[in-house]
Amino acid sequence: MPPLDELIASLADGRPVRRAALAKNADSLSGSPFESLWIGDQPHVIKHLSAETDWLMRALDDGVDGRPAYAFRLWRSGVLNRMPDCIDHAIVGMAPDGDGLSIVMRDITPTLVPSGSEPIPLAQHRRFLDHMARVHAAFWEFEPPEPLLDDVTRFGALSMRTADRERARAAARGVPIDPVPSLLPRGWAELRAAAPAIADEIAALAQDAAPLARALAETPATFVHGDWKLGNLGSHPDGRTVLLDWAWTGRTGPCVDLGWYLAVNCDRLPEPKESAIDALRGSLEQAGVDTGPWWDRQVELGLVGGFALLGWSKAGDPDELGWWLRRIGPTVRELTA
Repeated sequence: MPPLDELIASLADGRPVRRAALAKNADSLSGSPFESLWIGDQPHVIKHLSAETDWLMRALDDGVDGRPAYAFRLWRSGVLNRMPDCIDHAIVGMAPDGDGLSIVMRDITPTLVPSGSEPIPLAQHRRFLDHMARVHAAFWEFEPPEPLLDDVTRFGALSMRTADRERARAAARGVPIDPVPSLLPRGWAELRAAAPAIADEIAALAQDAAPLARALAETPATFVHGDWKLGNLGSHPDGRTVLLDWAWTGRTGPCVDLGWYLAVNCDRLPEPKESAIDALRGSLEQAGVDTGPWWDRQVELGLVGGFALLGWSKAGDPDELGWWLRRIGPTVRELTA
């Protein structure tokens, strides 16, 4: 019996099982297919991961060349079971699936942040930041039991290097390039036109993030989820946060999570970014983390990282772009001098 069938049988424990293809989640941009799974009357979802079909896995060096995916490393090492009680990862099992991985999750769709463009409620946003801080505090000075995503690979995931590789791969196979990699060349060109004074330096950091990674390594580190985008988040009625998709995980500064959160969710933040920054700091302090010696430096580095990943998408919004340029300019110049 294939490993996935064995896993499903063990979860079902004699109950009837139904499986069917599932329409792709609009917030899932990686290319991974999904199935719906009913175990008795309990709805579940199966996500099928493979570097062959998932451009993001290739960009993150995740599960390539026969190596286990980062999510599977977290699962088998018990890291996911050590999450604070405020976090629900929804995963009930994983199974190797040929060259890939199948992840079985409870179907928590009703809890997820609805798609759209309206700001999310302030209380929910602040709760996400507070729970982010609780994860950071719980894993302070975390040492991964198995290798996870490194910062050089992280900050280069949406660079022109990824665009060029994916374009060449698609051409060699005679298939369309995935949507996000196809947007990168135009986005980086638009950023260069809108912010010529800094675009080349940001592009250089995205192509080779070693200076940023070294600077971050001089500040405190923890476990980061790495992808606190609203498409991965939800809220249970009891206040717990649903946190999905564990491909961007690694050991780095907590402000790396913050920088990405502010960059990827910018259109739906219910308060100024400075207030969100202060909120995360307050939650870390409340959780027992002394932020005094390192906070300001790491915030600027985390923001540089967020912009290295998503600055290419911000050229069309002068106010949004202007905020980032004012915040990161000095640090970018320092790192690329």
